Amino acid sequence: MRVSERSTVNMPLQAGITITGLGPGAPGDITMSAWEALRSSTCTFLRTARHPVVSWLVKEGISFSTFDYLYEQSPGFEDVYEGICRAVIAAARRVPVLYAVPGHPLVAEESVRLIVEAAEREGVSIRIQPALSFLDVIIAALRLNTGAGLQVVDGLRIDDNMPLPARPAVITQVYSRLVAADVKISLLEYYPPGHLITVVRGAGIPGEERIENIPLRGLDRLAWVDHLTSLYVPAVGSQRPESGEQGKNEAGMDDGDGSAGQAFRSGEEPGESGGVEVVNAGRRTLHVSRRACRFPLDPLVDLLARLRGKGGCPWDREQDHLTLRPYLLEETYEVLEALNEEDMYKLCEELGDLLLQIVFHAQIAAENRFFDMNDVIGGISEKMTRRHPHVFGSATARNSYEVTLNWEKIKAEEKGGSKSASLLDGVSAALPALMRAVKLQKKAAGVGFDWPDYRGAMEKYHEELDELKNALLAGDKKQVEKEMGDLLFSVVNLARLLDVEPETALTSTSEKFVKRFCYIEKKARYTGKILSKCSLSELDAWWEEAKNQEKK
Repeated sequence: MRVSERSTVNMPLQAGITITGLGPGAPGDITMSAWEALRSSTCTFLRTARHPVVSWLVKEGISFSTFDYLYEQSPGFEDVYEGICRAVIAAARRVPVLYAVPGHPLVAEESVRLIVEAAEREGVSIRIQPALSFLDVIIAALRLNTGAGLQVVDGLRIDDNMPLPARPAVITQVYSRLVAADVKISLLEYYPPGHLITVVRGAGIPGEERIENIPLRGLDRLAWVDHLTSLYVPAVGSQRPESGEQGKNEAGMDDGDGSAGQAFRSGEEPGESGGVEVVNAGRRTLHVSRRACRFPLDPLVDLLARLRGKGGCPWDREQDHLTLRPYLLEETYEVLEALNEEDMYKLCEELGDLLLQIVFHAQIAAENRFFDMNDVIGGISEKMTRRHPHVFGSATARNSYEVTLNWEKIKAEEKGGSKSASLLDGVSAALPALMRAVKLQKKAAGVGFDWPDYRGAMEKYHEELDELKNALLAGDKKQVEKEMGDLLFSVVNLARLLDVEPETALTSTSEKFVKRFCYIEKKARYTGKILSKCSLSELDAWWEEAKNQEKK
């Protein structure tokens, strides 16, 4: 029995916009609510007529308009979807509108997202009908178990929403060999060329369905790819590599147990809890428990595990948390150096070196069953969410001052409401002296112990300078050291009240000194003189030359 024979009652559309789905392509997959809406609507728009069910709708006498002309006229897909949104909203101001899209309205449908947002802004009522999506028939055709997590990625936006290699993914809108080529190139940055993928065309459509397993490298060689085509990309490590790649994953590491690219917590088995992740139009909705979280840091985590494992690197295996301390500090300062130089290529490299130290410490902790990298990332993610209730909750914060107050309040609540013996207890004594001085002053200023403006700090600076002079006149070396500390502390306070970061200012001046001194060395070599034999007046003259060159 056909859908049209099941009911003879026409149900008029409500005012505003009704959005429905036409299903994956077979007439039998259209829901009753969608069919009734199509029969009763007097103003129906289809996003496109390039859908297998459309010819059947024509035979059934359904009238509609399509937006295929926008695909031909517009320079890009963003323009197409924005044009559709404007047209649907404009029509809805006059009459009830039915907007029908392939599949399910909320699965990989950018135009629907734009229409919903515009309708909410302009006060136009909107109703979305559930429908069978292309994802449902792909899952059935490939017999996929989505319990361990499945990503859905728009192939036209894959560079903005690259799937995580550690989870399986369905890639949509691979509607031509050109798009297939673009998708292949993007995926090859993260997946091996021989990674087996499944190309699915016309899933669930009688006489149209075609399924083929091929290596990723051959994706753009299929001549039958069209607008009904999607890809299924298994997780890296879930399949045996091709000959020549046996035992290696994308990081070139042993893939022995088939779990490469996945980081399971202690006591967790592959395929335990998970969820479906829909990635579309720059947005990511993730329904997954913390236990099942996967991160693209997995290759680096696996790399450290290999280095510290049996047959790994002797040096890496000998390290512990304490022996790694100097390297952590060194890499941190090299990141700061790259920032000061505004060298983005160097910054990228140094951030990688710093990240390696973090993963190194997490690996050592995991070996001792304290925590692993999932705990590190999950913990900071939860903390940042918890401490930003004005973003992720119902709280409000009108400015950064209120954000700071909320932050400190939440931080205190996290400690069980117990107050520290001192407000300053939270400032680590292990910090560099300059940084610690700034933090101590900010803590004290937070409860009102501060100058009204920089003038008070300037007077305090002169006061401390006078006290240093008196200590020098007295010849008291210990007192000179104390007064020098007071003077430096007052300078830090003055910088804070002038909204100058003292560390940055001092680093800049140190670099300036290095450049000027290098100029002096260069001038000495040019004149054939030994630097230590030059007079102070000569050195000072070259110093002034270096300063003048900076002004040019």
